[in-house]
Amino acid sequence: MSDKQLLRYSRHIMLPGIDLEGQERLLSSKVLIVGLGGLGCPAAQYLAAAGVGELVLVDDDVVEASNLQRQVLHGEDSLGLAKVESARRALLRLNPEVVVTALQQRLEPVEMAQWVDKVDVVIDCSDNFTTRFALNRACVAAGKPLVSGAAIRWEGQVSVFLAKAGSPCYQCLYKAGDDEQLTCSDSGVAAPLVGMIGCTQAMEALKLIVGGGTSLMGRLLVLDALTMQWRSLALRRDPHCPVCAGAGA
Repeated sequence: MSDKQLLRYSRHIMLPGIDLEGQERLLSSKVLIVGLGGLGCPAAQYLAAAGVGELVLVDDDVVEASNLQRQVLHGEDSLGLAKVESARRALLRLNPEVVVTALQQRLEPVEMAQWVDKVDVVIDCSDNFTTRFALNRACVAAGKPLVSGAAIRWEGQVSVFLAKAGSPCYQCLYKAGDDEQLTCSDSGVAAPLVGMIGCTQAMEALKLIVGGGTSLMGRLLVLDALTMQWRSLALRRDPHCPVCAGAGA
């Protein structure tokens, strides 16, 4: 680690849960973030600042005026630009040392599996069940941790799924065929809420990389922002889950 990096990450290095070894793990890590909207923006921003070595950003959308209320990597000068490119530019301004791979597309199953296999952690910041289920299947198959977040109206939730470690997978919690129509464009969302959930996803990813603390595996953290109450709900693995039955412990 260079003198510049030692200074930049000094507040991490002094933490018992990270220290020099953990920061070196961050610098050599690779994280896949799917969705560069309200959740993906803060997740990517804090992981880039924290020193994650490479971020792979996936989103097929472009920046629109209605995004600017909550998607903090994008600005007026990004309108009409691909979200992944807008995010890439902002992240490199924040930390020029991070490698940012921008993929303006929806990943098909084969390509998704290939990218999941290349990274250490996958962060699901997508806004539809089709993508969420596909990412979950790819992560279970590759044995990679999936940090899942969602936010709508005044409520948000976060969990970590790692079937090979014996935790439930995403499909143990949600079944195929659940309503995909509940979106921010239809229902609205409070701007700081997505920041809180996205930052929580970044924290979980950081802990998984450095091997510190206790993750949200086996738990669903739910936030009611109107009352500012967090609840932690225990999750059980579905022994008949079509995705993770028989995987791991």
